[in-house]
Amino acid sequence: MFEKVLVANRGEMAVRIIRACRDLGVRTVAIYSEADADGFPVQMADESVCIGPAPAAASYLNVPHIIAAGLNTGCDAVHPGAGFLAENAYFAEACERYRITFIGPTPDNMRMMGEKTRAREAALAAGLPVIPGSNGPVADVNEAKTVAREIGFPVMLKAAGGGGGRGIRRVSDVDELVTLFPLAQAEARSSFGNADLYVEKQIERSRHVEVQVLGDGSTVLHLGHRECSIQRRFQKLIEEAPAPSLGGRQGDRVARAAVRLAESIDYQGAGTVEFLLDDQNRFYFIETNTRIQVEHPATEEITGVDIVRAQLQIAAGESTGLRQRDIRLTGHAIEYRLLAEDPERDFRPDAGTVTDLRLPGGPGVRVDTHVYAGCEVSPFYDSLLAKLIVYGDTRDEAIRRSRRALAETRIEGPATNLDLHRAILQDRRFVSADYDLEYVTGMPVPLAESAS
Repeated sequence: MFEKVLVANRGEMAVRIIRACRDLGVRTVAIYSEADADGFPVQMADESVCIGPAPAAASYLNVPHIIAAGLNTGCDAVHPGAGFLAENAYFAEACERYRITFIGPTPDNMRMMGEKTRAREAALAAGLPVIPGSNGPVADVNEAKTVAREIGFPVMLKAAGGGGGRGIRRVSDVDELVTLFPLAQAEARSSFGNADLYVEKQIERSRHVEVQVLGDGSTVLHLGHRECSIQRRFQKLIEEAPAPSLGGRQGDRVARAAVRLAESIDYQGAGTVEFLLDDQNRFYFIETNTRIQVEHPATEEITGVDIVRAQLQIAAGESTGLRQRDIRLTGHAIEYRLLAEDPERDFRPDAGTVTDLRLPGGPGVRVDTHVYAGCEVSPFYDSLLAKLIVYGDTRDEAIRRSRRALAETRIEGPATNLDLHRAILQDRRFVSADYDLEYVTGMPVPLAESAS
């Protein structure tokens, strides 16, 4: 096992990695920007290094500074977490060049799956169904028009080099395509340094499901599936494990398809293969995330597997001790992303001091967070404050415990989406698992009245 790991991330993800390292007796070094000098990861880690000013481009995306931090503190490995450089093949190669183990997939894995059109080709080669669309990036808006007319509107414009909901636009007709194409290009360029777009058919009334996989470069196992259909602007809000929309046989088919794809590229480490389900419950591959997912705790709760620990073991060349036949999915878990944003003001992000904080507890309740009373929520980064993960023997029990946990939760200072989650838990469509990707669009405002 490693002696010292550089945690190349921030927020709750950095906290999660530090805890996994501590369980293994591994020392940690936290990197931080000037805006995060008082952050919880800095307080938790054995050592810490400031890598630059607040903007991510000058700090958490600054490869030379991060490599220097690892070398100067004697780290033998780096964990990139989620976001920032987690899926950056150049960063992984730079780590290898300086003999620092990158805790994650190989650069080839990341290039294959990170370029969405190459991932689509790999999925087809592995026998997975894919959504009708362009065979690669479109050259310009005129080619996008041609493809859209062939497959039929509505369509989705998607960033070829990205993920996380950025660089995506839903397009209803040719006029809207002409308007939104340059906007999607600009967002893709600023988010991923790659302005290429591809076109996919919009699957109406669809649901988003995904399969957690772990590979050691030769064999791959899966840890079941999750449902991620409660989203806003292609950003996930609530995740459930297992996915309510996937019954026994269909769930097995989706899981086997994910494993087949991962095995076909000799996948190493933790990853997530994502699919859309249409209204006939047919599934289509959409992308693979070559990193730990924000929603991984939901899977940990129903499997008992520490996924971050497994990442460390695989990267160190150790056995995880896991076999597919030993993985059992027990009970039901729901994860709620608590965000510093205001649903009543078009989900506008907020920042400022957390003046009061009360987090829930009790049976079946887990909270992953980096915030504390008196901390500053920065405007420079993702708005995630905490993840509330609730487990129950059944989905009904998980929902009842979720209502209790959210009622106990208090976050004062920045605006939050707590009332949105409380309203969702009172809605019959969510309670009966009768929802799709358009669910949040139909939520009433003001949300506080819905939650009461």
